[in-house]
Amino acid sequence: MKKVVKWYKPKIHSGWDKNMTTLGRRRKALAAHKSYLSTAKSLQALANVNSGKKGDHATYVKASADAKYFYRKHKETGK
Repeated sequence: MKKVVKWYKPKIHSGWDKNMTTLGRRRKALAAHKSYLSTAKSLQALANVNSGKKGDHATYVKASADAKYFYRKHKETGK
């Protein structure tokens, strides 16, 4: 059996989980990162890691949606 190599190591653990509600996921992520832009970048990185054949599609979809939300909030507010 092959050993799984986890190469993605996030710098901040936000507590984001795909099984949480949308509001809960976004609150946790924003609380950990403090700004809309850094939250969006972090969630986009999570989505990118989970894209492709070996990724978790549900995580990809939810992280992408949350990242787009935070990019939009950043554009609106400049924060």
